[in-house]
Amino acid sequence: MGQRPLIKWFEKRQRVAIVEEAIGILEKTGVLIESRQALEMLADRGVRTEKRRAYFSSGQVEEALAAAPDRVTLYGRDGRGEVEIGKENLHFNPGSSAIRILDLEMGESRVPVSGDLVEFAILSDFLSGYSMQSTALVPGDVPENVADSYRLYLALIFSRKPVVTGTFTEEGLTRMLRMLEIAAGGGKQLRDRPMAIFDTCPTAPLTWSALTVNTLLECAGNGLPVQIVPMPLAGATSPATLYGTVVQHCAENLSGIVIYQMAAPGSPVVYGGSPAYFDMRKGTTPVGAVEATIINSAGAEIAAELGIPSHAYMALSDSKSLDYQGGLETAMGAAVAALSGVNNVSGPGMHNFQTVQSMEKLILDNEVCLMAERIRRGIRVDSSEVVADVINEGVTGGSFLTLSHTLKKFREEALFPGTVIDREAGDKRSAPGGEEILKRAGERKREILKAGAPNILTGPRREALKEVVTESAWRAGLKKMPEIEGLEE
Repeated sequence: MGQRPLIKWFEKRQRVAIVEEAIGILEKTGVLIESRQALEMLADRGVRTEKRRAYFSSGQVEEALAAAPDRVTLYGRDGRGEVEIGKENLHFNPGSSAIRILDLEMGESRVPVSGDLVEFAILSDFLSGYSMQSTALVPGDVPENVADSYRLYLALIFSRKPVVTGTFTEEGLTRMLRMLEIAAGGGKQLRDRPMAIFDTCPTAPLTWSALTVNTLLECAGNGLPVQIVPMPLAGATSPATLYGTVVQHCAENLSGIVIYQMAAPGSPVVYGGSPAYFDMRKGTTPVGAVEATIINSAGAEIAAELGIPSHAYMALSDSKSLDYQGGLETAMGAAVAALSGVNNVSGPGMHNFQTVQSMEKLILDNEVCLMAERIRRGIRVDSSEVVADVINEGVTGGSFLTLSHTLKKFREEALFPGTVIDREAGDKRSAPGGEEILKRAGERKREILKAGAPNILTGPRREALKEVVTESAWRAGLKKMPEIEGLEE
């Protein structure tokens, strides 16, 4: 093999210094924890707590890092489809929790409904660039306090891939854990072969809300892996320098890792994030900007230094439409993620400052992700192959096209994109705008959805999941569940 391409922002001594500074912050400034339960647990483990703040010593951080595994393994709904997050692996999944969906037929974004979640799960299940699915949309046709468990319900039924998810309420988390146990076939089966990973997001600067820290504790208690996803906003909720934000990002990740490992030593955890750089001119939080890309990339480098799997929100855009800006920000983020060694990338399909999902963009981004994976593989060097002999054979024979070497190697070396990417030869003049590629993406979407849901869940597990969701919706005041094609009696 040749050497894999890799971006490095820091020297070894600088990476060590970042971690040391982050630990110093946890010792001196500490983190605000808005949960009595979590504070009591930490105090019982020897952590100094004062006025709702927890102060972690360097020894406690080092002990937690030593306990954390160097990889997280997830499984599909059928117990297969193993996905290993860590080492040199690269995985992509759609961005989560968009509050709107782009409807190209309407020409605008709108509130998602149940049918959108079903279609999104089917597309995520089909598209090979995504190792995992996500609870990508927040449905507007069910009560707000059951939306988290309801979107997981549809994801579990319509796709067999592992799920990247999160919760809006502690009550919702309880339901979601129960649903995952049902889908896995029991609590032990879920522990042995976890099907989901939960995002847990500390609030910058250095704060854990009751919901997020209790999610850490509940996941630890149930053997479910988590991703720590700090969201420092450089210049607003973290230092205005990229270096300073990388340090704070590290401190917030380490705080979550310590809490999680103290709750259940050895539990699988991912060092993640969704940082941005505050745009002082517009008052916005551009997650697709180059500065956010750099901070995420640097975070993956620190995670590798610590021996912890990494995650980042990349391969997404701040653009309000599927235009040139959307393509360049998404592709740049995906390529940098691949070259930075990020293990798990969330974001494809998303635009408009992480608030909108698009099925057409999800299909286009699938091609971006596959290309990024090809970059990550680098150039294969086969020591057993004499290139001079191949070149000589091609020259003397008058063509490389018919060589047995070409027939053997071309599929291994080249990535052949899907039909949404135009590589056709022709005499047509360049057309204005980007309507043509969106038309192809729309056609591909309709083709996939027309084929239906080949991996739809059937039988007793589906009925048990439906009971959990129906009861929670009824308690929330929804007397009749939304009609879903394929789920009706």
